[in-house]
Amino acid sequence: MLDSAGYRLNVGIVIVNGEGDVLWAHRTRQGGWQFPQGGMQQGETPEQAMYRELHEEVGLTASDVDIWGVTRGWLRYRLPEKMIRSNQPGQICIGQKQKWFLLHLTSDESVVNTSLSPKPEFKEWRWVSYWYPVTQIIDFKRSVYKRMLKDLSVPHADKMRQLRAH
Repeated sequence: MLDSAGYRLNVGIVIVNGEGDVLWAHRTRQGGWQFPQGGMQQGETPEQAMYRELHEEVGLTASDVDIWGVTRGWLRYRLPEKMIRSNQPGQICIGQKQKWFLLHLTSDESVVNTSLSPKPEFKEWRWVSYWYPVTQIIDFKRSVYKRMLKDLSVPHADKMRQLRAH
């Protein structure tokens, strides 16, 4: 689903464990690492899309996580020219317009399953430190990752410190 400017509406998911680390996943097809994310479908709210993507990409449900935060506004990034594509006839996708969610994993990590979908997005995953993804993500997404992680960490700094203290 594209907005009027050509940005694909999308949700991103940052899952934090009891140590304060975040789930970082290795894409099946492109080979890069990223947070789970996916496009919104017609009629979905960002939260509905987040729960659908959460289940499709990492096998988790609402009962496995608590929502700790959501970015205030939409964050955007433009795709490099060579990646701009037509979604449907007459529609050009120039980038992503994202709402990001910070989730705390309340279930055991053994419930994480990247193989539920017939076409899995990820082939593996691991826990990494909170800021590690900023140094690893592809350059055109880097500013969104910095802003998103900062926005999500500020109101939840005390919770994050408590997790790391255990």
